[in-house]
Amino acid sequence: MSGLAGCQRRWKGQRRSVFPPPPAAALLAALLLAGCASPRPTSPLPPPAVETPAAWRTPIAEAQDIDPAWWRRFNDPVLDALVAQALQRNADLATARARVAEYEARQRVAAAGLSPTLALSAGPARARARTPAGTVSESTLLQAGVQAAWEVDLWGRLRSLEAAALAQLQGQRAAADAAALSIAATTANGYFNLRSQDAQLDLARATLASREESLRRAQRLFEEGYSSRLDFVQAEAELHTAAGAVAQLERAVAQQENALAVLAGRAPGPLPRGMSLQALQPPAAVAGLPSSLLRRRPDLAQAEQAVAAADAAFAAARDQLLPALNLSASATYQGFTLHQLLDAPTLLWSVGASVLAPVFQGGRLRAQADAAQAQREQALHGYEQAARTAFAEVDNALASIASLRVQAAEAALRRDAALQALRIARNRYRNGYASYLEELDAQRGSYAAEQGVLQVQGALLAAHVDLARALGGGWRDGGETPVSASRDMVVPRQ
Repeated sequence: MSGLAGCQRRWKGQRRSVFPPPPAAALLAALLLAGCASPRPTSPLPPPAVETPAAWRTPIAEAQDIDPAWWRRFNDPVLDALVAQALQRNADLATARARVAEYEARQRVAAAGLSPTLALSAGPARARARTPAGTVSESTLLQAGVQAAWEVDLWGRLRSLEAAALAQLQGQRAAADAAALSIAATTANGYFNLRSQDAQLDLARATLASREESLRRAQRLFEEGYSSRLDFVQAEAELHTAAGAVAQLERAVAQQENALAVLAGRAPGPLPRGMSLQALQPPAAVAGLPSSLLRRRPDLAQAEQAVAAADAAFAAARDQLLPALNLSASATYQGFTLHQLLDAPTLLWSVGASVLAPVFQGGRLRAQADAAQAQREQALHGYEQAARTAFAEVDNALASIASLRVQAAEAALRRDAALQALRIARNRYRNGYASYLEELDAQRGSYAAEQGVLQVQGALLAAHVDLARALGGGWRDGGETPVSASRDMVVPRQ
């Protein structure tokens, strides 16, 4: 800044006229000031420190692209209709799309800064003034004119602002795509959770009916003197436990239905059902190579565009340290009457240029450039963290699917064994070889095993949804190059 100010003082001392310079001289002055200005600060953008895994921790059968409409692979028409309705009517998604429209308008505003401005003016003016002779005169002046102005983008500041706005727009488009992916995944998870709760509710009702039968049998045996009152009281307690479980699950089902209805943009209430939980089969787990994940998630595209926008904003901020050249022109027609204005007006015109160079502003411009540079570094770190999180989410989803498949097989074996134990205990109790407590323990074990199977089935379906979400849901950015406004800095892509 001190070198720039000294250069300005030297140039001013060499001027021989006190009148404003003509446009050519103004342009020459801007070039001289640019030559004397201090070098623009340079701080190369470091590459993202993201280590891409060579392969996923959990091996998969095949590595292929995921279907953009991945939820259709579950083959449930009700789920397909529910997701389609959510993508069309969800309020959060509509807000994200409206935000895209807002940033489209902002981008047009930034692009308009590169163009000249043109304004028309017209109007009468009535004035009363004292003449040189000392008399007072009144006059009416009619005038119509045009003014034009243009800031010459010598250093690319306006182009940087336009590029920053374009990067922000692309980031908002990616954010809207990420919101759509999240809405679809949340809807699918909510539907599978609902079907799991439905299955558990059916099991609880069947268990309640079994407990009612056990209570009637225990009461009959107690009244006939074949069992103690303890068996009867225990059977009654189990009946109330089963009834409480039914009520709890009915409440959970109603709440899940309302949550799905709100997500789909409809009034809370009952929802249609499709395939049962047992009939829903998860699709084969597919995943691309880790090296391609950075191009397949909209949230990563949004983070990348945030880096590009911050880079362009930093370029624009540092350009404010350099002189600005503004060109202006105006033409005005004047007349004292409407007839004179139309037939023989007086033409007044002006053409000029001005150079505005920052000399001393208390370090404000430098501080703004430093703040923009810090924001750029924050955006870069945010991208790195988002990339690492993406790799972890895919790995976690693949590990969950592999683990839950084993759990599902073990849960099914446990259920079969528990059912066999229940049949044996029931026969022993009916034949008088065991107490009711033995049958009661077998009933509890069978119910827990059946419920465990249903919970694992629902968790496995949810894990496949999580995998689809982690892989970006088949999203593609079309292979577009990221927007970076800096002439000497490029946002790295991996």
